[in-house]
Amino acid sequence: MAAAPARVGVAMAGLGIVWLVHAETGSFGVAGLVTGSFAVAETLVGPQLARLMDRFGQPRVLVPLLCAHAGAIAALVALALTGAPAVALMAAGLAAGASLPQFGSLSAARWSALLHGKAELTPAFALETISNDVAFLLGPALAVLTATQLHPAAGTVLAGALVVVAGLVFAALRRTAPAPAATPAADRTDARGPRALLTWNFATLVAVNVALGVFFGSMQVSVSAFADAHHTASAAGFLYGLMSAASLLAGVAYGRYRRHTPPAAQLPVILTFLACASLLPLLASTPWQLGLALLLPGAGIAPCIILSSTLIESVMDRSVLTQAFTWTHSASAAGVAVSAAVVGRLVDGPGGARAGFTVPLLALTATAALTWSSRHALTTGTTASRQSPAEADSAGAALPLTGHHLESDRGTG
Repeated sequence: MAAAPARVGVAMAGLGIVWLVHAETGSFGVAGLVTGSFAVAETLVGPQLARLMDRFGQPRVLVPLLCAHAGAIAALVALALTGAPAVALMAAGLAAGASLPQFGSLSAARWSALLHGKAELTPAFALETISNDVAFLLGPALAVLTATQLHPAAGTVLAGALVVVAGLVFAALRRTAPAPAATPAADRTDARGPRALLTWNFATLVAVNVALGVFFGSMQVSVSAFADAHHTASAAGFLYGLMSAASLLAGVAYGRYRRHTPPAAQLPVILTFLACASLLPLLASTPWQLGLALLLPGAGIAPCIILSSTLIESVMDRSVLTQAFTWTHSASAAGVAVSAAVVGRLVDGPGGARAGFTVPLLALTATAALTWSSRHALTTGTTASRQSPAEADSAGAALPLTGHHLESDRGTG
């Protein structure tokens, strides 16, 4: 649980920057540019940092990274308070985002290293999902509260402090860190490096996380637009909170009970349920009806995230596990960003919030169809990952597309 405060800091970061930059520049446009720079850097650089952590170990990379993040946050705050131009603020935002560790991915990799192949792994991933949900319930509210009640920079400073201090504590827990791929303990002879990410199974799981990001981004905008259209804009947070609460409860329930169906068979069922449940907001005509309509989709979110994490852990090569978790996080973040922009334009049109609610429905329907067609490959990949290296090599010729790289057969050196 050492990463829990750091997760809250990560959840605070975006809104903290918005309030800081807007307060000092008077422009939401500049605040959006700086926050966007932060998010883009986090999304693009995160997987590369994860690659270093897979190779050299989490503690060796985390400590200098957290020091760089502290410097970037200090620079951003100082530049904002001294009236620096937008370009300088964007550069500081890029540095802050590029140096932000993905604690959810790092923690998931540690659970995998500790519990690989054990029944306790699914409850551990459920705990991860619940921890993230709680962080993203508390973080934004704490960022706004500190920025409005204390000082515009307080949210950003507190977010940075939580990330750095809790991150250093997390880095100090070396016993739980996965062994680096560059050491014999990690069996480097069997590591295939980044090429191990180029599989059909991983592409499917990335698509699932993009769809989940589309769901989150679309719902945030659509629920807000629905509440505003019914003259209850202040209720948007409560309505979205109902969906988050349903996700929390479902995550607790899912992690508590043991299931006998393989995760690869459960995933398309959960996604189909989520797609069907996403029809309900289209039928709502009042805010209280929308609140009820959001409960079922919310209940499908946590199990879907838990299953995605379980499958990543079970089908991916151990040498790239942190990268795999980080890439799926980035895929979800990209889904949030793109869908929020697209749905923002849709809800401004004649269709209003209902047009926005169709986006997650379409994305989840397409992804459910993809997972139904890929369930055999995912099951085979899970089975292969539990074999010894020699067994996996001898079975390689019999595997379907799951075990083959999507790149060409040319050597990459």
